[in-house]
Amino acid sequence: HELANNISELTKALKKRDQEIADLKELVEISLKIRPVTGELLTLENDISRLDSIEDLRAGAASANNILNSDEENALTLLFTARRSLESIAGKDLELDKIRDSLVETLLNLSDIAADLSRYSENLDVDPNALASAQERRAVLTSLVKRFGKSSDKYLALEEIIVDAEKAQKRISDLSGGEERIAELQSELSGIFLKLKESAIKVSKLRTLSAKDLGELVTKEVRQLAMPQATFQLKVNSYDATDIKNYSVNGLDEILMVFTSHGGGELLPISKAASGGELSRLMLALEVVIAESEPLGTYVFDEVDAGIGGKAAIEVGRRLSVLSKKAQVIVVTHLAQVAAWADNHLVVVKSESGAITESSVSKVIGIDRETEIARMLSGQEDSAIAKEHAKELLQIVRG
Repeated sequence: HELANNISELTKALKKRDQEIADLKELVEISLKIRPVTGELLTLENDISRLDSIEDLRAGAASANNILNSDEENALTLLFTARRSLESIAGKDLELDKIRDSLVETLLNLSDIAADLSRYSENLDVDPNALASAQERRAVLTSLVKRFGKSSDKYLALEEIIVDAEKAQKRISDLSGGEERIAELQSELSGIFLKLKESAIKVSKLRTLSAKDLGELVTKEVRQLAMPQATFQLKVNSYDATDIKNYSVNGLDEILMVFTSHGGGELLPISKAASGGELSRLMLALEVVIAESEPLGTYVFDEVDAGIGGKAAIEVGRRLSVLSKKAQVIVVTHLAQVAAWADNHLVVVKSESGAITESSVSKVIGIDRETEIARMLSGQEDSAIAKEHAKELLQIVRG
């Protein structure tokens, strides 16, 4: 898609390329003639400010230097005198010694400053034409900024012009050889599309084979869950491989899961063909098959036992148990035949107190679990027959 977009954008650009090429060439030619440098405008303005005030700068530096270091009495001489006065009484008081040390440090700093001022004054002897040259150069750069600048900040605008001029040559090359470039890109796109088509067709064939196998395995599983006539299939619908618009990140195919719970029934999309309970059992069958090769972390089933009982319920529980060997399985059930297969049996009890309804969860083991299984079988906790059935059911599960 990116390559196709590049071709589209380049094609549009060719329609207005003549004016753009002219503008780009003007930018390149003027930039090559002027040769602006990063940060140059700011440096020039600082130089102009300095050169325009050269006499004031020279006078100020000389005056400061005279105060510090003239032949007559000066600041350094006075500080030297003060230093000698303090040195004559050195060591008699720590506080005064600290003051003397500060004075010595100040004296050294001022000596350095006096030397710096002297050098500064000497370096102010400049070419008398330097100011005019700097002003002329600034005018050239200012004109360049007004002509090509994009930013309201003149310094930033000049930096952008420098970058744009560097990019302009490549842009001119692209536009000047636009038709050739489009042909190159289209050739590249054709090669990529050919590889894409080959890969997509290969994936479609593999999907078709895998869909057949998966459908048969899931059908076999789901028929053990009180739906002996059920059929599950995956329909792989492949779009025209010659049209690039038919491709997505998943290839050319649209996958549709179809189902019927009756022998000879019409295969319809799952959302139309399966009830809530059938959908849960179908998902259980699908997850059992998938878990053999690619288990998930946790599965949650609700109403997986809807509309079944007896042997079918035991088979549902058995397959939930098989799935639990590959991943964590959480099941909400009212059937003892399903609950008996659990590794951990939790009982949820609701209670009401006025307008408040509360739920509590407790784990049952041992005799308590047998009692709960009996209650689920008969609705009575103290039924001797139900307890016997509960023990028998748990024994079946334990093997």
